[in-house]
Amino acid sequence: MEIIKVKDNVEGGKKAFDIIKENIENGKVQTLGLATGSTPETLYQNMVDSELDFSNIDSVNLDEYVGLAASDPQSYDYFMHEHLFNAKPFRNTYLPDGLATDAEAECKRYDQVIAEHPIDIQVLGIGENAHIGFNEPGASFDATTQKVALTPSTIEANSRNFEKIEDVPTHAYSMGIKSIMQSRKIILLAFGEKKAQAIKDMVEGPVTEDVPASVLQNHADVTVIVDAEAAKLLSK
Repeated sequence: MEIIKVKDNVEGGKKAFDIIKENIENGKVQTLGLATGSTPETLYQNMVDSELDFSNIDSVNLDEYVGLAASDPQSYDYFMHEHLFNAKPFRNTYLPDGLATDAEAECKRYDQVIAEHPIDIQVLGIGENAHIGFNEPGASFDATTQKVALTPSTIEANSRNFEKIEDVPTHAYSMGIKSIMQSRKIILLAFGEKKAQAIKDMVEGPVTEDVPASVLQNHADVTVIVDAEAAKLLSK
């Protein structure tokens, strides 16, 4: 696990972009695994501002809220189009279907998408409780795509994007930890003091399902990009 310390989220987004750019230019990327939320926004802005062509690359997103249509401004599909896809079209873009009526069938469908599009680089954020994707504490390391109930802390954290907390979906479809770990390379970004304990537990704590991100200690190629506040509790 390589730790890269940066000044802020702007420098962090640029650093992540440089890694992705190098891999694309070296012909090592057919599929990018993408994340949503405020953390990767500076990365996506660098992608939009670049001259890189993504039209021969597929994207597979980590998750989507249950109950929201792709056209809903709070959906992750909408987020990805607003921040990246509208400006930089990909060959194919894949997200779970938030309106799927058969959860089991939707999870199987998305597992098949991932199987047919092995992820070369997976972009991750990390929750304050060390979740990755929507794999909350206690999630099985052997899980693939699943419908998950969001914890109160995750709902609270996500409520900043909604008018009121009652509007935040309580469930989501999420790529499972087993699928994330099958990615060839992983880039995890974290900025701000609120992520400091999660980063410490991920990097220096025991590998346990109580700290979902700790499983990344077992991956062969992980780059963690953090600012000083997120890295403040690391002993090294």
